[in-house]
Amino acid sequence: MAGQVHFEVFIRKTAASPWALELATEDRQLAMTAADDLLADKRACSVRVCKETLDPETMEFQSVTLVTKGLPEPERKARPRDAAAQQVCSAPQDLYTPHARETIGRVLEDWLARNNATAFELLHRPDLIEKLDASGVELQHAIQKVAIPESQDTGQPIHEVIRSYQALVQKAIDRVIRAGRGGVFPDLKTQGVAAVAHKLAADPERAFRIGGAICAFLAPMRSWPERLEAMMDLADALPAEPQPRALVQVALEQVLCEMFADRRAVASVLGPDLDLGGQLAAMVRLAASAELTQLERIDPNIPTHMPALTGPAARLGARLAAGDYKLLAASLTRRVLRELIGPRRLRPADAWGEIDLLRALAMALTAAAGRLLSLEEVQTAFIERSKTLVTADFVQAYLGDDRNPMEEVAALVRLCDNVTGSGSKRAAGRWLSAAATSLKFEKSVRAGAETPAQRLAGLAALQRSVREAGLLDKDEQDVLAAIGAVGDLVEADARLIAQLARSPAPVQVKLSALLRLAAGEAAPLGPVAERAKVEAVRLLKAPETRGRLAEAPESLQALRGLMQQVGLAA
Repeated sequence: MAGQVHFEVFIRKTAASPWALELATEDRQLAMTAADDLLADKRACSVRVCKETLDPETMEFQSVTLVTKGLPEPERKARPRDAAAQQVCSAPQDLYTPHARETIGRVLEDWLARNNATAFELLHRPDLIEKLDASGVELQHAIQKVAIPESQDTGQPIHEVIRSYQALVQKAIDRVIRAGRGGVFPDLKTQGVAAVAHKLAADPERAFRIGGAICAFLAPMRSWPERLEAMMDLADALPAEPQPRALVQVALEQVLCEMFADRRAVASVLGPDLDLGGQLAAMVRLAASAELTQLERIDPNIPTHMPALTGPAARLGARLAAGDYKLLAASLTRRVLRELIGPRRLRPADAWGEIDLLRALAMALTAAAGRLLSLEEVQTAFIERSKTLVTADFVQAYLGDDRNPMEEVAALVRLCDNVTGSGSKRAAGRWLSAAATSLKFEKSVRAGAETPAQRLAGLAALQRSVREAGLLDKDEQDVLAAIGAVGDLVEADARLIAQLARSPAPVQVKLSALLRLAAGEAAPLGPVAERAKVEAVRLLKAPETRGRLAEAPESLQALRGLMQQVGLAA
């Protein structure tokens, strides 16, 4: 998301001073330079540069320290503050914030999974909250998971923190149970979502009441696809007026965000037969359908790697394409980036298909950069994913056991072309260089079943693909030289240039063939191309050749492009 990433420079003027903000900018290099200048000019004894990224789910900035220079910060003893000031959540309403729901979902992950529920539903369904309260142990463990780190961070006694959270949770439980028994949550089946939305639009507790109504409506449905279908039915029945419509849309989006944060729910909704790569492709199609539609006009192979959505997921995709649920779209793309950075294979049984999928994902996410996430985030994710593509396990699975050496080198060139980041490019280049310089590759090409001319043309095509793979200069030159050396041996075995020079073919034909060899079209650049160029020059200097070309100037014009490539014409 353009404009939602910035960099902050903090300074400490003396060793005992606290950190103070000196500069905020969207230019990373400017922040780094300013920090160095502040130290060099002795305007600060310490500097720190932080990257601040806005999380669209919580609307809070996430801070990452990029660099800290200067005098180390002295250790300070933590001074206990007032318990009320330290309490992260102090009222039942605080448990309904996005950050609190995320924490609840994490500490109660197993319990929620067993009950096919989200944290949002737990906070709005009396039956679920009574079930959790009756379990005792589950709830106590969840409180401890939150209280122990908070106690360590704030210095409060652990028992005080636990007691305060127990009291808070009990208040929240009582509130939901009272609301359920007192008819606070409207019945959407009998009253209709549009009428309920209008009725609650001015209610002080409208968010709590509409959330409870939606969760009660979804409660009878046990499967995730059924719930998604039901939520899309509610979305279709929303009123047109902005305020009541937004009231329901916000609640639906919160449920959707938590649903798609659950691995089991994602697999159930998008298709249990999909591997991780298929799930990521489906999530990208949900979030960036407009960009994918444009890409499909350019690359017709996109639908092969990123198939269309079906069922309730297709209905949700249509709503996202229409501009609804923007936080959900951003959440989906960030989920994709997290999986890309992670170690899990996208296509465990198909390494070749994994590269095709990654290429399609990269195109789609790059096209969506600026609307859903920043280009820098996309690049970072694919740089991290590229590191997994150059490991020994992946390369072995990618090459397989049934490829000949020529096919292996061509496959490794393709791998080099599809990884990004200097480290991964270098590692892929090493794999390619090892294959291209191996004796196995040389013997295979020299003993190939094709004619010498066909083998030389294949090596020339391989060289061209290497130059397009974006390798580092030294790696590229090493591989090009290795391919050229193999081509030299193939031509020397067949004495192709000598045979061509003695051939009774018309001089124009011989000259065209020699120039194509010298230009790297019919043979790899290197010794073969140099010998062909020498022979072409000799042939051009021959009086007979000049006479024939003078008689047919159109043939010379046809050869001029090749002569320019070789450097024999201006």
